[in-house]
Amino acid sequence: MGWKDKIKFWRKSEKEEKKVKEEKKVAEVKEEKKESRPSKKETKVEYKVLKAKAGSKFAGKILVRPLITEKTARLTSEGKYGFEVVPQTNKVEVAKAIYELYGEKPLSVNIIKVRGKKVRYGRIEGKRKNWKKAIVTLKPGVKLELFEGV
Repeated sequence: MGWKDKIKFWRKSEKEEKKVKEEKKVAEVKEEKKESRPSKKETKVEYKVLKAKAGSKFAGKILVRPLITEKTARLTSEGKYGFEVVPQTNKVEVAKAIYELYGEKPLSVNIIKVRGKKVRYGRIEGKRKNWKKAIVTLKPGVKLELFEGV
């Protein structure tokens, strides 16, 4: 074995030692991350499911129907629910109607005016009516039971 071969061997052994040290550090960091994470059992949240009360006259005049679409289904995981409301209502009236109907005050109410689409039936052209929708945000841990008959 020549002197050049000895240097190559010595460099290889140093590189291997560095790799082993780096692997140990990575393994230690992974163990620390595992220890710092809470388990799934600890992060489980209990939900309070609310059903609509019968006989609320005010809420029945304000809230036309709940919106059951793909988008609102996604929003329910964030605690947001969509309703079609009467076009003359405002945020305060919608919040009161939700409280009267479900017994829970919403954190926020967002209202959107939706324009009616232009439609055509053969030669006859027309327009669907304009309507208003409300996105109601509830406290975390509160769920509404909207999908009873679906």
